Amino acid sequence: MSENKPLHIPYKIDPKSTDESINASKDFYELMNKRRSVRFFSEKDVPEEIIENIIMTASSAPSGAHKQPWTFCVIRSKDLKHQIREGAEHEERINYETRMSDKWKDDLEHLGTDDVKEFIDIAPWIIIVMRKPYDFDENGKKINNYYVNESVGIASGFLISAIHNAGLVTLTHTPSPMNFISTLLGRPENEKPYLLLPIGYPSKDCSVPNLKRKKLNEIAFYYR
Repeated sequence: MSENKPLHIPYKIDPKSTDESINASKDFYELMNKRRSVRFFSEKDVPEEIIENIIMTASSAPSGAHKQPWTFCVIRSKDLKHQIREGAEHEERINYETRMSDKWKDDLEHLGTDDVKEFIDIAPWIIIVMRKPYDFDENGKKINNYYVNESVGIASGFLISAIHNAGLVTLTHTPSPMNFISTLLGRPENEKPYLLLPIGYPSKDCSVPNLKRKKLNEIAFYYR
């Protein structure tokens, strides 16, 4: 084997019978099908160990050339959360007033969304997912990352799944533009905000829109 090629190690996975695989796939679907985007959070604390575990789950996602082009900024500070809320609401007000089309706002109306983002203050934790288009080597030279949006998107999916699996709730929030987040967090130039996730438990009076997901025959096409 060439010295330039990465070494491979044996890979083992816990074997499952066909029936076990069917049951496991069904159980996981039923678990994830209960996931909802939640805007009403409890102030109940979430142990930091849970946050660490869900972040490590996200970091297990595949990435282009295994560059792992992500950073997870974990925010507990009430002052910093409030600053982020103020920045997010500022951008969202502009969105609703000038950037969003009437059709877009009509499509959102049944979800009950608006420019008020109280959940940023209330949720005990906020995670900002950052994407890294490039890194730096030990000499400060830029090193390109590959398939960055795809990789960070997959990691975000892992993160959302891990949040739900832990019995917590979240909401995918993307105030646009998000440059104010980089400024508030003092992040380096190679990190760009990708997603804001409030994390916690649902409030006692939490409600969600009455939505229906598409059926299998609406989303999957088989070529047998």
